[in-house]
Amino acid sequence: MVGDARRRAAGPGGEPRAGRVLGSRPAYSVRLAVSPRPEPQAPVAERTVPWLRVAAAYSWRLILVGVVVYGVFSVLGSFQLIAVAVFLALVVTSVLRPLTDLLDRILPRPLAVAVALVGSLLLLMALLALVGNAVAGESPRLAGEFRGGIHRIEEWLQRPPFRLSPGKLTALERQVTDYIAAHRSTLLSSAVSGLSRVVELITGGALALFTSVFFIHSGERLWSWMRDQLLPIGARPAWDRAGHAAWRAFAGYTRGIIIVAATNAVLVGVALLVLRVPLALPLTLLEFFAAFVPLVGSPVALAVATIVALAGRGPLTAAAVLALIVVIGQLEGHVLHPLVMSWAVRLHPLVVAVSVIAGSIVAGVIGAIVAVPLVSVVWAVLRALRAVPP
Repeated sequence: MVGDARRRAAGPGGEPRAGRVLGSRPAYSVRLAVSPRPEPQAPVAERTVPWLRVAAAYSWRLILVGVVVYGVFSVLGSFQLIAVAVFLALVVTSVLRPLTDLLDRILPRPLAVAVALVGSLLLLMALLALVGNAVAGESPRLAGEFRGGIHRIEEWLQRPPFRLSPGKLTALERQVTDYIAAHRSTLLSSAVSGLSRVVELITGGALALFTSVFFIHSGERLWSWMRDQLLPIGARPAWDRAGHAAWRAFAGYTRGIIIVAATNAVLVGVALLVLRVPLALPLTLLEFFAAFVPLVGSPVALAVATIVALAGRGPLTAAAVLALIVVIGQLEGHVLHPLVMSWAVRLHPLVVAVSVIAGSIVAGVIGAIVAVPLVSVVWAVLRALRAVPP
């Protein structure tokens, strides 16, 4: 029996099995019941539907972008004069830069910049002087025409469908006169504040002119200096690509809107001259500057022309000018903008309308003018950053 025990304890080669000692009891292993491990649960975000996760991700990013944009506009609102001056300098640069580059072939660069700027200022002053002389020369005749026009408007309001009695019109005139007399001090203070706005306008124009000199003369060197001084080396190519795209979009939009405004002004001026509307030249100039506010400026300027035509030439001429609003609007929206703006950043008319309204809410007339080029620049930068670099 001892031999059998030894044989069982020994291995195949006669050597003792590992872990066993002769004469000892065999070791027994005790197995404990192991509870199964709980499977890891998915995070709460992964248990939601995919479209809700995507919407939430975009939502907080859009909120963050909105906060940043609001902060930028708040800062610019605090320095509104400087921001407007820089914007005007960029507009002047985009218009006069091609002329300066052309003059640079035959003149030194500083002299080319001076010729372009001084020549443009002289042209603008001559145009304003021409408008002032036209208004001053026609003022006696216009006063009589306006008095007769107001009388014709009163007679027109007394006929169907309005049927206003002469007493009501007289009472309305008396109310307007009493209001002006009662609020004379308020109107005077408004005029004084308007003089301060004129001083701010002159200061902003001088700053814009001073800034545009450097932008036209050495804009590329200013951009290169800012890029090399403020940006790390790895980020410079992307910012350089975005900067060039932004400038192409801004310059293209500015030149395009000037072409559209000039075309609208020529058409309106010819129509007003044919209809013999008073103040045709000032109204043409008003149409040119109003066209810088897309989709809104031209109808407002033509509405003023309609009132002048109603007072000076009667209802039939006013109706013709009113029809001109529809014609100019269709021509601008369906012909001029698609043709002229095709080489710049094209935006959907709905985007343009929303941008103009939002800009006017934020910053009034200045915001309405700046909104569309700002949206164009942002869209061009996004497209440039999303494109694969060459």
